[in-house]
Amino acid sequence: MKLTLIAGEPSGDRLGAALMAALKTLVPQVSFHGVGGPLMQAEGLTSLFPMEELSVMGIAEILPKYRHLKRRIAETAAATLAENPAALITIDSPDFCLRVAKIVKSARPDLKTIHYVAPSVWAWRPGRAAKMARHIDHVLALLPFEPPLMQAAGMTCDFVGHPVVAEPLAAKTPQSSPLILALPGSRRAEVTRLAPVIGETLAHIKLLHPDARVALPTLRGVADLVRDLSKDWPIPPDIIQNPAEKRAAFANASVALAASGTVSLELAANGCPMVIAYKMNPLTLWLMRRAALIDTVTLVNLVSETRHVPEFLGADCRAELIAPALLGLMQPGPERSAQQAAMSLTMDRLGRGGEAPGLRAARSVLSQLAPG
Repeated sequence: MKLTLIAGEPSGDRLGAALMAALKTLVPQVSFHGVGGPLMQAEGLTSLFPMEELSVMGIAEILPKYRHLKRRIAETAAATLAENPAALITIDSPDFCLRVAKIVKSARPDLKTIHYVAPSVWAWRPGRAAKMARHIDHVLALLPFEPPLMQAAGMTCDFVGHPVVAEPLAAKTPQSSPLILALPGSRRAEVTRLAPVIGETLAHIKLLHPDARVALPTLRGVADLVRDLSKDWPIPPDIIQNPAEKRAAFANASVALAASGTVSLELAANGCPMVIAYKMNPLTLWLMRRAALIDTVTLVNLVSETRHVPEFLGADCRAELIAPALLGLMQPGPERSAQQAAMSLTMDRLGRGGEAPGLRAARSVLSQLAPG
């Protein structure tokens, strides 16, 4: 069995790798091609080009790279059709992946198309689901409330659980001083905008916690930029790329200041209180806020149906506002306790204690390929 998988970001690379590993246990003769990062490549995928080329976000960020991305879309669709796989599995990154699926489905209406990670139609642009249904047959959903929304648009959908519940956790060890996680994002534009704000926030923290330490887990695609932008922070960060060291930092941090995104669930899995901050191009932010259907961008808040994770977005993403919230969570108290309860509830609702999400996703994929 041949399968084409396409991922465009580190989070998608993790999803794809877990899915591939599970598929290999269920169908040992399976083979893979497409686009992916180091984790998917380690599971046997030869990427058509570096996945990092696709790690862009937002209208203003995509426009300068539009021609290059359009060429890559065409190349990926052509390679998929040439391979004639049993299915095309696109993983998140809808601006790229769904355009590839559209071309492939138009040329081969009989080819099964599966999208991993439902579009966040509960957050904004609800019409995306109906549009996606024109060229996607089946959806693998990470959040428990998503299947009815996908089914209403005309696709089949299974809730497969979120991969964060299956990721290994490091043991907690006693810490002699506060450890702060700084998480400015995985995209270069995110890091460029948020790193200065984190540095300014740390200046406030250092006044009350002069012994505080900072850990800054990052990825290879932005590691050079992270080093450059954090070199003058008032608390020099320990920049981490090793996965084991990252797990240890997440397990032992007192608090985290993080960019909006999946990382909030990684923090929740480790019970690490967090403050979410995000800056983006003002045009992108304005357009998103006009279309927003919800009042929070943090998955912990959404899944737990609480609002215990504080957010500082756009014009509110300022050190003088962020620092008090971060300091409040560093101490035992009602804010910290409420957020930890919300994080635990989130993990339960995402499938903690059940079958691994990668395996559930693999079974869902194979159910779509079974005759009849």
